[in-house]
Amino acid sequence: PHSRRMVSLTTYEWADLIDDADKVRMLVDPTSSYARAAAAAIGRAMDDTIISALGGTSKTGKEGTTDTSFPSGQKIAHGSGGLTIAKLISAKKLLDANSVDPSIPRFIVVSPEQIEDLLNTTSVTSADFNTVRALVQGDVDTFVGFKFIVSNRLTTDSTPSRLCYAFAQDGMKLAIGKDVMAKIDERADKSYSTQVFYCATFGATRMEEDKVVEIACNE
Repeated sequence: PHSRRMVSLTTYEWADLIDDADKVRMLVDPTSSYARAAAAAIGRAMDDTIISALGGTSKTGKEGTTDTSFPSGQKIAHGSGGLTIAKLISAKKLLDANSVDPSIPRFIVVSPEQIEDLLNTTSVTSADFNTVRALVQGDVDTFVGFKFIVSNRLTTDSTPSRLCYAFAQDGMKLAIGKDVMAKIDERADKSYSTQVFYCATFGATRMEEDKVVEIACNE
């Protein structure tokens, strides 16, 4: 049996004041710029929480109070290069060697730079190049068994290298303590401007270290 995993829940808030009466009337439209901005802000906070948990310290043990760092054996060094097919194959091999069920969906989070790396390191005439080109164009979203997720939220280390993460779906857990709540109220203390307020409470953690791989990519 696996050790207990504890998730620290954090409340994230977004607020904006609106004076223009026409803009206030727009708030009832869920596709309005304000609704989209609020949803995007909460979404970015959720992305940051997941990314931080992928390579961060997990709370484990019987009581969920033991700090478990990301193991070095699950890290692929930058090797003075960006993202290559060889690194993708190494990540796949690590998951396979850890007996990760191949039927469980696998994902990889990369930045746009890593997609460019793949294009630049494959031959124009190769099948790999054609697959990567289709990936860039959106015709396919999976390569070497990983479904690609492109994000500009990934952090770098001191090299600096972009830290990308490959993981099995059940290797990560996002816990929602309180789903997104929206309030639109008049603020007497702000000259009776209308405030748009969004908040949500959530946290994330690795469920199993063996199901996550960190890939360092030079940029």
